[in-house]
Amino acid sequence: MASELIVGYTHYVDHLRDLTSGKEVVSTGMRREKERCQLAIERAQNGAVVALVSSGDPGVYGMAGLALELAAARGIAVPIEIVPGVSAAQAAAARLGAPLALDYACISLSDLLVPWATIRARLAAVADADLVVALYNPRSARRVAPWEKAVDIFRRCRPGTTPVGIASSIGTPEENVRITDLEHLMEQDVDMRTIVIVGNTTSRCLGPWFVTPRGYSL
Repeated sequence: MASELIVGYTHYVDHLRDLTSGKEVVSTGMRREKERCQLAIERAQNGAVVALVSSGDPGVYGMAGLALELAAARGIAVPIEIVPGVSAAQAAAARLGAPLALDYACISLSDLLVPWATIRARLAAVADADLVVALYNPRSARRVAPWEKAVDIFRRCRPGTTPVGIASSIGTPEENVRITDLEHLMEQDVDMRTIVIVGNTTSRCLGPWFVTPRGYSL
């Protein structure tokens, strides 16, 4: 790694300890994303080679967008390379089978940056369109109502037998992957490190696998 400075959320930077020896590391906790991006851009402007660490894919609920916005807003012109990764939805899907094999949507249930009314409208549109959906940030200790309302929206549009995949802490020793259905979804434990994939009306379980058919003639 050619970077001189590593900047990122503490939990993610901890996973890179084998790559950061001898380098300057700046890590912070949740809700300090703007501060981290600003630091990374300013240090890059001063000539440093900086790695801004993000989760999954930096362009999917990651730091790429914020970094580009901040650089443009402040008139800072520095070379930026966005390195593609594997999003949490893709990692979860690989563990579950092939639930995202056809059209799908990703929606975060966190209303910290997006009003709940907007999230609700998106959930309703996706549910009505019969799209498979990957739900990010489904529930926290203090934020329970959006999760309950989201499940209710899908239960009104799809049968209770619709497969639902639940993947928590993917790629860590605490990884937990399981398949349930809409009828029993509220019985499952989910948190901010969980991805929930709700199937559409064609999704099915094939043995231990959760699959959404693309429509091939078999």
